[in-house]
Amino acid sequence: MALWFDRLRGRGHGAAPEQKAQGTGFITLMRQQSAKWSGRNFAAHAKLGMMANPIAYRAVRLIAESVSRVPLELVQQDKKLADHPALTLLKRPNGETSWPDFVEELTTYLMLAGSAYVEVVRVDDHAQLFVLRPDRVTPLIGKDGWVNGYLYEVDGHKRKIKLEGAQGRTVLHLKQLHPLSDHGGLPPAAAAMQAIETHNTACDWHKALLDNAARPSGALVYSAQNGNLSDEQFARLKSELADGFQGAANAGRPMVLEGGLDWKSIGYSPRDMDFLAAKDSAARDIATAFGVPPMMLCLPGDNTHANYREANRAFWRQTIIPLLTRLCAAMGPCLSEHFQEPFEIIPDFDSVEAIANERMARWTQIDGLNALTDQEKRELMGFRPQKHEGEDNE
Repeated sequence: MALWFDRLRGRGHGAAPEQKAQGTGFITLMRQQSAKWSGRNFAAHAKLGMMANPIAYRAVRLIAESVSRVPLELVQQDKKLADHPALTLLKRPNGETSWPDFVEELTTYLMLAGSAYVEVVRVDDHAQLFVLRPDRVTPLIGKDGWVNGYLYEVDGHKRKIKLEGAQGRTVLHLKQLHPLSDHGGLPPAAAAMQAIETHNTACDWHKALLDNAARPSGALVYSAQNGNLSDEQFARLKSELADGFQGAANAGRPMVLEGGLDWKSIGYSPRDMDFLAAKDSAARDIATAFGVPPMMLCLPGDNTHANYREANRAFWRQTIIPLLTRLCAAMGPCLSEHFQEPFEIIPDFDSVEAIANERMARWTQIDGLNALTDQEKRELMGFRPQKHEGEDNE
């Protein structure tokens, strides 16, 4: 507002306003400027994305909470282990964190930073798992181009973590594929940042519009024959406009001008005012980047899925199952080294209600194949072979 009044009095930095033939000056309050974008780093992704954008926040939370819901199984030589120290570790990774909290934190860092670090610490000859904040971890690259350690820094205190310990790998680095980085990951938040900032700016614009009586601004038109306003007139006009006519509480209040001043509202076309559609479009781009169907984020206008059930099924098939499968495939060998015995960590997706109907339909289809024996059907369904009488049940 102060800049507009400075321009009104001829103290602007740009060219002097044009004067019409009848001696009237017109001062527009709109200025053309280029778009401004924030940096692309973990702090920007966290502050502008998850902490300031409801769509990004809900997308990240939905993915993290869904991953943490899936129970895990320990399989050794095609046999499921019911009792093993590794299962106890997965239920309670450390003394302060449960598995749902652990995996939610891990998944959130993958979504925002593209990288997640798990430190394996030996305490009283027992392994414990701790998630490290990715912006505090720096990979140390050797002369051969490979990582040979990590530097962890908190509040100026630095700690070097060796890549290998007496019991195996000490740091497990999980990352999303980054086409231009050898040691870093590309998070979905980075691909969605332009849409996130567009959505945030649209929200700020709506808030500012409401604060200014929910109507666009305008221009002051004055008669050049009366000369410039005096300092006293300028200060008085500025104070009256700021105190008496700005804000939603002053909506519709009549304006009284003097000294040759006239107020001309600047209207916007419906196309220019279509910020709601711009918000919806940006919100859908955010959902797409994170792999969450827009319908699951309560966004209108989605015709891709017939209903919410189909959207939920696609979400699990295209986002959660691949993510959790990669996570378990990385953690299995790491924990096997510490327990000095090979085993696999397998997600139990059969217990997930969202895709239970698909599993039942598949079983029904397999059961109807007359060309297969019962044992072959059980194998295709994922069950153990049925033992006959007299056979060893072990």
